[in-house]
Amino acid sequence: MDDMHGNSPKTLRQDLLKQRKEFAAGQNYAPAKDLLIASLNQFLAEDANSQRVIALYWPIQDEIDLRPALIAWAHQHPGRHLALPFARADKHLDFYEWQDGDALIPSQYSVPEPNPNNPSRPVVHPDCILIPCVGWSSSIDNGKTHYWRLGYGGGYFDRTLAALRKHNPKLICIGIGFDWQKLNDAQWAAQTHDEPLDMLLTESGLFR
Repeated sequence: MDDMHGNSPKTLRQDLLKQRKEFAAGQNYAPAKDLLIASLNQFLAEDANSQRVIALYWPIQDEIDLRPALIAWAHQHPGRHLALPFARADKHLDFYEWQDGDALIPSQYSVPEPNPNNPSRPVVHPDCILIPCVGWSSSIDNGKTHYWRLGYGGGYFDRTLAALRKHNPKLICIGIGFDWQKLNDAQWAAQTHDEPLDMLLTESGLFR
């Protein structure tokens, strides 16, 4: 991590995933997870009343599991829906309505996904997207802080977000991560094609 040019994003990503695995197996994981979920619940109680569809992710590789909190949020009101992403062949994501217990199919990356041919689960347009970070960074531009996500490197998310934001400028995208995943400029800097996050949620709270 000390040589600015010797670390490709790929190597950095592998290091971070290894660290996350170790962190998830350690004693600090449970309290950090509890704090993060508490902040999520606060956001859902205070900010998510006007939202109809929240897109979440199916947790893989030690990603934090937000499903119980979001299922509870959806059950509180009949107009609320959850959605899961489906990875298209053209490297964009579609979001399909998801309910707890739905049969899912494994993607080419072995991520459980909704079945796009299920007529009872239509494509939906999320008001809010929760997306896990492998790493994250922040930058300040004209006094405004921006948050950036280092993902798995497929580019699906940036393409999808760019397209969705054109149709819905009010879309809220929240990165999910831990404080220790924060990267400095020497480790990683967002590229011009990277889409910024609207908020970032860690065990320290919700950063806007």
